[in-house]
Amino acid sequence: MLKFIKHNMATIGGIEIFPLISFLIFFIFFIGLFAWVIRMKKAEVKTLANLPFQDEEDNQNPVNQ
Repeated sequence: MLKFIKHNMATIGGIEIFPLISFLIFFIFFIGLFAWVIRMKKAEVKTLANLPFQDEEDNQNPVNQ
């Protein structure tokens, strides 16, 4: 199976650039994500951190209609 894939990859011209492009996209995405997280305000982080518990609190304290 590996020989079949290796043969097909060897016959494609310019294939050696694709792993480099994939790595750059991966690296740039996570660097951007890291920069976004570092710049977030603490209030926004607390709001996002409490989102999973918000629905649970709403179910425990139903509003009377």
